[in-house]
Amino acid sequence: MVQNANTKRTSDSGVSIWLDDLSRTRIESGNLQQLIAEKNVVGVTTNPSIFQKALHQVGPYDAQLKELGRVDVEQAVQELTTTDVRNATDIFHDVAERSDYVDGRVSIEVDPRLAHNTEETEKQAEILWKKVNRPNAMIKIPATLEGLPAITATLAKGISVNVTLIFSLERYEQVMDAFIEGMVQADQNGHDLNHMGSVASFFVSRVDTAVDKLLEANGSDEAKALEGKAAVANARLAYELFEKKFAGDARWAALEAKGAKKQRPLWASTGTKNAAYSDCKYVDELVAAHVVNTMPEKTLNALADHGAGAPSIEGTYEESHRIMDRLADLGISIKEVTDKLEADGVAAFIDSWSSVLADVQAGIDRVNG
Repeated sequence: MVQNANTKRTSDSGVSIWLDDLSRTRIESGNLQQLIAEKNVVGVTTNPSIFQKALHQVGPYDAQLKELGRVDVEQAVQELTTTDVRNATDIFHDVAERSDYVDGRVSIEVDPRLAHNTEETEKQAEILWKKVNRPNAMIKIPATLEGLPAITATLAKGISVNVTLIFSLERYEQVMDAFIEGMVQADQNGHDLNHMGSVASFFVSRVDTAVDKLLEANGSDEAKALEGKAAVANARLAYELFEKKFAGDARWAALEAKGAKKQRPLWASTGTKNAAYSDCKYVDELVAAHVVNTMPEKTLNALADHGAGAPSIEGTYEESHRIMDRLADLGISIKEVTDKLEADGVAAFIDSWSSVLADVQAGIDRVNG
């Protein structure tokens, strides 16, 4: 199979392309293998909304539901989702081996209802890790204040973590600190750091959706000129923090000498929601070394068709700071925006999880007569 030139260019520029979608149909049809071979896909992320779409389908999960019988619905959901993740990690095994476990990762998220419960998040992260039982899995933990200590504790057990729902620079810095402390503890606990991995999922397009509404309400020419700029500027400044943190932290230098790998920024929510913007906007404007971009299939296909994939972050920090200053001058508080986005993100995933439970209960009832 021939690799797509545009996705290859993006990968060659330092971006690991991960697919933001997983379903049993995608696994069993061979589509996932095809995307690996043809479009440089080297990982997969999931979340409650993605599993909601997958588990809503009648058919692909019926055989396993029949086998499970009339089990508790939450147990059934765990069995279905961990089976998909385990099968996907097996498909990505060779990618993981070739990349020394930098890529080839498949994520599964803890129950979003635990987002503000540190102890229960930590417990479920360990349960999911053991259930999937693959070294190239990652457990997704939300970057709420209560999630931060759970991130550290989970890493301390040698478990790879995808930190999700990061919107603000302040929270991102806290996430990197939680990661480094977790790796320090993992080292003290005797875990092999070389195969451990972590990414920090920094959400992008939702910032523009929220800020653009405020700019439209302002209505001034200056406000109009800033539409569509906040999200990319915010993400580029996150990359600036990433570069500074991992170049200047003495604890990290000691860990890296033992084989630990940096926690890479992962651009999440990269599908373009405003039709006035390029459908590759949140890929092409965020290309740099050591990043992951997790894309819905529609965005991946757009990149393959007409994406640029050239480095686009270097040299942008000054302008990005200016954009943030101009937003503040207009009375727009990025902190207020990102705090609300975090709360809304958790709430949306809880709603999706409720739908997952309802759909799976319906499936249990259907296949068991």
